[in-house]
Amino acid sequence: MAPVRGLSNVFGILGGVFSTLVLVSCGGTGDADLTSTRSELVTENALTANALTANALTANALTANALTANALTANALTANALRDPLGRELLKYVVSCALPDGAGVTVKVDGTTYQFPGSIGLAPAWGRPYGSCDGSCQRWVSACVLARVDAAGVEREISIRGDNPALRPTWHELRDYPNREATYYGNLFADREPRYLCLSPGATSDARVCGSSLDNCPMTVVGSCDDVCADRGAFGTFQDCRTGRRWSGGAVYAETVTVFLP
Repeated sequence: MAPVRGLSNVFGILGGVFSTLVLVSCGGTGDADLTSTRSELVTENALTANALTANALTANALTANALTANALTANALTANALRDPLGRELLKYVVSCALPDGAGVTVKVDGTTYQFPGSIGLAPAWGRPYGSCDGSCQRWVSACVLARVDAAGVEREISIRGDNPALRPTWHELRDYPNREATYYGNLFADREPRYLCLSPGATSDARVCGSSLDNCPMTVVGSCDDVCADRGAFGTFQDCRTGRRWSGGAVYAETVTVFLP
């Protein structure tokens, strides 16, 4: 998977119906498209914490359910939401994570056209006519978005990997991004928007996402991945991660994204 760019706290700005948005054709998903998509797994992350906590998905009096129950198209978004730069920032990363390379969403707001291209392809069906995003889809897209947060809003290249065909890394990526940082999971479309991270074993900080202190992290830091995740997946990833230590219970997330740094 190619390195990706991080996100800002933008989720609360999406919602409603905005009929002037136009969905770009998703195109095919053959081998050529898969190669292109994987190249996008190494990209730059710059989503800020403010954009994340603004929660563009629930602002403007429309629930996240209204967005995920419908196709990720122009008709799933509101003009008011997209007038806010944070709303557009969030949509950029949601579309990038959800739709494959060659697909995207084009939005016209107050005479200005904004284009949001797909890249990684974790939820390609969401962008198709009559598409929707169920619980697993929401958690995959959320994990990808969370992995792309950057405390300083600085664009830095990262490698995102997970137990999903769209997140399979190339050998170049494995070679060039060997340093495991943390694993991210949650659901930005659910009530209270649960979001978590666990640290790579032996790590005591996550400066890229949390800044100088874990106390101010925009996600709940649940400790070492060895303590909260049941399994190690392929390519050094973690799977089936809990919202607390394994012996203390808590929800389990199968849809997780592990970040590796250069």
